[in-house]
Amino acid sequence: MIKAKKKFGQNFLKDESIKKKIIQSMPKDDDLVIEIGPGLGDLTKELLHARKRVTAFEIDLELCGYLQKSFNSEIKEKRLRLICTDVLKVWERGFLSEEKYHLVANLPYYIATNIILRALEDIKCRSILVMIQKEVAEKFSAKSGDKSFSALSILANSISKTEILFDVDKDSFDPPPKVVSSVLKIEKLKEFIDKELFCDQKELEDFKHFLRAAFGQPRKTLLKNLQTLFDKNALLKQFELFEIPSNARPHQLEISKYHLLFKNRDHLS
Repeated sequence: MIKAKKKFGQNFLKDESIKKKIIQSMPKDDDLVIEIGPGLGDLTKELLHARKRVTAFEIDLELCGYLQKSFNSEIKEKRLRLICTDVLKVWERGFLSEEKYHLVANLPYYIATNIILRALEDIKCRSILVMIQKEVAEKFSAKSGDKSFSALSILANSISKTEILFDVDKDSFDPPPKVVSSVLKIEKLKEFIDKELFCDQKELEDFKHFLRAAFGQPRKTLLKNLQTLFDKNALLKQFELFEIPSNARPHQLEISKYHLLFKNRDHLS
């Protein structure tokens, strides 16, 4: 019997009803599915049963050996491709896949944000369906005015349609985690896939840098935070032009206003 390892943040999903709800929430097409952290292969089995083509990335070599034996026929039939490595290292070298794909995962909490951000920026990734800590899911799906609204919320909702589908109780896992989990669904916007939203990687990186400054100190005003990058008087002129109150806090601004400020950043120096 393989036990979950703390160093990999493993919590194996054991609730059959949750597995079925995850499968039912996936896009209904024939695109490749990439699963990160298949664990004992319970969700992998459901994906293959639903006639999905699956590429699975598993960092735990003990689990990899177990999965190779459990899915020997599916691997031989090339319905499942098992890659025993750290998925983040593969991303550092380029794309996870040469073809478009949907990502599904029960993500360890300590790397969830990093993996979602990588998938958001991967043009080949069409959608993301992940089970993560509820608090993290709320940050990605939050709307303007919500307490959880942050740079992550703006980035995710600029690139995609983002929503929490349902919560998953601690007792659905073995071992039970200390926090409640949520299943988060992220569907990429056509504009981003077509490269209309961000012209190139540099523009996207500049936007992320802009957002980090905007939310640098959430309790301070947006005006104060952005002064780390731009001239105060120039900011005041743009705030007036776009009808942004000078005392607005970062979480109070609509996403469209952030895009207006960013697109007109040449006027802020």
